Amino acid sequence: MSLAEKYRAIKFSDIVGQNKAVEEVKSFLKNFPKKKALVLYGPAGTGKTSLALAAAKENNLEVLELNSSDLRNRAKLEETLKPATQQSPLFKKGKIILMDEVDGVTGTDVGGIPELVKLINTTNFPIIMTCNDVWQSKLSPVRAKSKLVEMKPLNMETITYVISAISQKESFDKPDIFLKQIAIKSQGDLRAAINDLESYSQTNDMTIDLSEKRSVEENIFNILRRLFKERNEFLDLFDSTSLSLDEILLWIEENIPKEYKNVALAKAYRSLGNADLFRGRIYRNQSWRFLIYQNIFQSAGISFAKNSKSDGFTRYERPRRILKIWLNNQKIAKKKTIAKKYASFVHCSTKRAMCDFPLLKPILKQESVQKKLKLSDEEIDFLSK
Repeated sequence: MSLAEKYRAIKFSDIVGQNKAVEEVKSFLKNFPKKKALVLYGPAGTGKTSLALAAAKENNLEVLELNSSDLRNRAKLEETLKPATQQSPLFKKGKIILMDEVDGVTGTDVGGIPELVKLINTTNFPIIMTCNDVWQSKLSPVRAKSKLVEMKPLNMETITYVISAISQKESFDKPDIFLKQIAIKSQGDLRAAINDLESYSQTNDMTIDLSEKRSVEENIFNILRRLFKERNEFLDLFDSTSLSLDEILLWIEENIPKEYKNVALAKAYRSLGNADLFRGRIYRNQSWRFLIYQNIFQSAGISFAKNSKSDGFTRYERPRRILKIWLNNQKIAKKKTIAKKYASFVHCSTKRAMCDFPLLKPILKQESVQKKLKLSDEEIDFLSK
């Protein structure tokens, strides 16, 4: 079990830095069915799902969890979910219907938003939904039927307090200044801070690059955790990052062996291979309509390679292929600048100068030529090697 799950809040008093939201949830449950649905919205790692689960535990309520894929299947709604939202539980005094990541429902789904609104109108039990951006136009019908509660990013002091308590309980023995740096880098995302703490606990590395601040959008490590740990369609999983599908493919390729074994490993690589196949067709034929197929294979295809969800913490690594490309670029950087100067002087393309570089090198070593091209000391040293 990861530390983020191990120390997930289980009662209202465990929810830190969200006092107003806690009171709003209490009021919603007390006044139900005045409003039948509530939306907890805000950035990742602010405790939205934890607050919903804590509300159920505090009030001795059963939790019925739904996801966006459930709403795409109208037959499933009619046969299974609709009765479940109306029948009382056997061992609890009631239930909460939890709809996580409601912004994953699209307006074009068969079912989708209209079915969600229908569910809100007919339910006998309170519905709590979570999402990052509640102000999307597609969620307008849901907003009209729901109470909106904002979950704000946590401040540095609150995050430092939480990870310091976890560090003591786990006997990590990390200095306070180090924990503060983790809190600063998290930018209000408590889950990310706990994941970082767990990651650094396995090494003696105490260096945190604060200049490389965590992106406010969902970062690649969280995307990989969801892709590898959960089992879902995930067709819009990569929409929350600025990384291209090609860059994401390299991250997935690097970390698949850390998560999958045996048959699941073979299925995952087969799916990734198909994604790369479509990638090649896209660039070769400029067939950009194939992007959807590359996305399907490296999202849903990878996620469904395993038979069930998986738990635990995995330390993901940056793609080594990117590092190799960077090192190679560093090696030929001087070569490129010299070729560019030569190409400008003789009025040819830089690409042609790069191709002819082995033939040009004896000429470029001449002092008179170096002066005419105004080569730097570093470029002259490169030619002498």
